[in-house]
Amino acid sequence: MSRGSGGGYDRHITIFSPEGRLFQVEYAFKAVKASGITSIGIRGKDSVCVVTQKKDKLLDQTSVTHLFPIAKYLGLLATGMTLMQVVQQARNKAAEFRFRYGYEMPVDVLARWIADKSQVYTQHAYMRPLGVVAMILGIDDENGPRLYKCDPAGHFFGQKATSAGLKEHEAINFLEKKMKNDDAFSYDETTAISASQSVLQEDFKANEIEVGVVRIDSPAFIVLSTKEIDRHLTAISERD
Repeated sequence: MSRGSGGGYDRHITIFSPEGRLFQVEYAFKAVKASGITSIGIRGKDSVCVVTQKKDKLLDQTSVTHLFPIAKYLGLLATGMTLMQVVQQARNKAAEFRFRYGYEMPVDVLARWIADKSQVYTQHAYMRPLGVVAMILGIDDENGPRLYKCDPAGHFFGQKATSAGLKEHEAINFLEKKMKNDDAFSYDETTAISASQSVLQEDFKANEIEVGVVRIDSPAFIVLSTKEIDRHLTAISERD
């Protein structure tokens, strides 16, 4: 095995290559992109909205989702491979937190727990890294709308706007330019859907995307219905 070639170092999750890389963790990031979908999350002054695609048109869309309510005021968007085991564990943690402390689990606490879970999966040879990026959204009692992003390596960061999936970098560049050029840029469901359309350069139908949102005036996490999504798409087409 020649040093620097990377050969053989991708067989074990716990072994660094001579360049200091963990190939299995890098492959987990590639698995997120291999899902073929792009997700966008945007935090506004009084709300947080996340948008993701539905790719497989042969599936019964009522049986498949990337949006998961964790608690009444907490939502999660998973991009990549399935995260159902972690979702169920997160729901149990949120319920346990509320029972123990008497109030809802804060958004950053849930994000930290999911990130810790992801990081543990990179340390043991008998585990496979989670090939999924999670966006956690909710309303914080002290700080207002919160949006966090957790990746397969166990990093988690608070975000003003972010993206994950196939065209992550294109979406982030688009959002950075929008925020730089217009400080008063208002963020809501219509904005998030419009950003997704601009990045992917396609016009969505209401049954081709999923939209989740939390608002200060109504902090419960909700997934928009097809009719509500269609109303936002109509507003975008009329505006353009």
